[in-house]
Amino acid sequence: MKNTTVMADFNAAFEKTMLNEGGFKLVDVAGDSGGRTYAGIAENYHPDWEGWQIIDRGDMDNLMLTQLVKDFYKTKFWDKLKGDEVEKQQVAESVFDFGVNAGIRTSVKLSQKVVGVLPDGVVGPKTLKAYNDAEEEEFVLKFALAKIARYAAIVNRNRSQSKFLLGWINRTLKSIE
Repeated sequence: MKNTTVMADFNAAFEKTMLNEGGFKLVDVAGDSGGRTYAGIAENYHPDWEGWQIIDRGDMDNLMLTQLVKDFYKTKFWDKLKGDEVEKQQVAESVFDFGVNAGIRTSVKLSQKVVGVLPDGVVGPKTLKAYNDAEEEEFVLKFALAKIARYAAIVNRNRSQSKFLLGWINRTLKSIE
């Protein structure tokens, strides 16, 4: 008998995250610890990403740049979150998008708290089972509240980050639409 379980789709998650990241644009926002950013890839955190060489040459129309972005998100985020093993698209998208925004371990730990798994920041068999057993809409709503509480805590600790709060909240609210 063939396994007919449908798994989450990286391409759909990637498209939504690209919208959240502002698309394929180069930006440099004052006060952003990531520094210069292209398609959400922060140079200060990922200085060895191959795309910087293309960008530094001014070859922004290079089609390889788009593929490098997609490959980056697949290997650095989706695969580490075991997105291909998550059955529910919205669960996978929520954990993936927050992982891109806040980091893999942060996203996994927060999502583990939501599904009642010991928060160790690693997606293992127990976490995957909990993701796959979760009621999708309930997970997305609880995870959204947990993300907003985390963002508020960041701003309460460091007021200089308050300029990012509305964007973070809007990004979170998009995930529950």
